[in-house]
Amino acid sequence: MQEQLVQIDNQGVGIKGCTHIYAPSGQAGEYAPLAANPYRGCGHCCSYCYVPAVLRITREEFDSCAIPREDFLRKLTRDARKYRDADTQEQVLLSFTTDVYNPFNTSLTRPTIEILTAHGLGFCVLTKGGTRALTDLDLYLPTRDAFAATLTSLDDSFSRKWERGAALPGDRIEALKQFHDAGIFTWVSLEPTINCDSSIEIVRATHSFVDLYKIGRVNYLPITRTTDWQHYTNRMVDVCEELDVRHYFKNDLQAYLPDGYQNVLRQVQHN
Repeated sequence: MQEQLVQIDNQGVGIKGCTHIYAPSGQAGEYAPLAANPYRGCGHCCSYCYVPAVLRITREEFDSCAIPREDFLRKLTRDARKYRDADTQEQVLLSFTTDVYNPFNTSLTRPTIEILTAHGLGFCVLTKGGTRALTDLDLYLPTRDAFAATLTSLDDSFSRKWERGAALPGDRIEALKQFHDAGIFTWVSLEPTINCDSSIEIVRATHSFVDLYKIGRVNYLPITRTTDWQHYTNRMVDVCEELDVRHYFKNDLQAYLPDGYQNVLRQVQHN
């Protein structure tokens, strides 16, 4: 029986009744057409993180653990089968509300990737776990999968202040390099942008081994209101064009783009 596809915000297509592979909406939907979250909690202790409020748990609880979701692999397999039967081969992002290379528990990460692969789905990991991700490099297919890292700065002290449990920037960059050298498509999330100069510097320092940048701003902090986002967007447009790098400006910055600017939401994320 053909599964019932459900369009979400003109960004992703989910299957009705699936709970563990889903089409994210809103700002999350700008990152990927599908997603899955194997754990509850993260442990990277990012002070700008919005997820505790979304999940309605305290930041202390969210930062203190990464607990495998109950019966996750069985339910993931059920959903993956439905997507396979619907002939869907989209990438599934791991993850939005957790990090599959968190410092606490990664027991579901490799089995999750194996289940997605076995059912014909691509996957993309977005992580601040750095080289912890290399343990699963052998599961990535250059023609289908992608690896991504969130970067807010190249400075260790800056990272320790804002993301004290995450891998340091150099470790994340080393992971990007190794995945790129293995022929895997790589991209960087420049969201949140906490310091505009830092985000510009990241593009200049990494463009030789990063295939795509997804550029956003910071939300829910006082600097959201005090930052000149028009100036930042103009600068980032100039840098991306100078270096000839693929990029996408997220919705919060699109009002500042030049008229007629080509800003493609869904770009191919594999080699």
